[in-house]
Amino acid sequence: MENNSKTDADEKKIIVKIRNKQEPTSTPLFSESDVRRFVSEFVSSWIRGDIVIRFPTAAELSKKAPLSIPFPVDPSVNAELKIKEHYVDLLAVCAGIKKGSPAERENAIQEVFKMLLMFRSANRIEGKIISSDFEKRLSDLEKMVNSTGKIVEQITGFLFTKKKRAASPKKRDT
Repeated sequence: MENNSKTDADEKKIIVKIRNKQEPTSTPLFSESDVRRFVSEFVSSWIRGDIVIRFPTAAELSKKAPLSIPFPVDPSVNAELKIKEHYVDLLAVCAGIKKGSPAERENAIQEVFKMLLMFRSANRIEGKIISSDFEKRLSDLEKMVNSTGKIVEQITGFLFTKKKRAASPKKRDT
């Protein structure tokens, strides 16, 4: 009988479940469509002339400035021109003017987005990037018109209200 009880105990299996601590899934701050929209607005604003990009100059690039790192710089060619050509090539791929696979287009969009961040952080963008969202622009414009109208009303009310004159002392007959 003891042999039976030992085999019963031996046959009992202990199941241990171990749960791995799962890392919280982090979602990106901006979706792919957000990045595409930012790049589209940036490029459209640049093409329309609403913004000016101050590309790094050859003198700045010769100092190994942080802006020179992501650009393909060939010392035998004018580095300043090479950066501008690289930027325009990326835009041509993004726009579909220059042939490229979907992966190459996505890569070009990501590269232009990195350039946008770099130029903005280095204070190399002058002007305002205009949103391509017409309804948002119209809403912002309406808000500005309303606030301007209120200010005009306040100023007009202030200028054209009758001021109370201080009572002047009456002359006494003596």
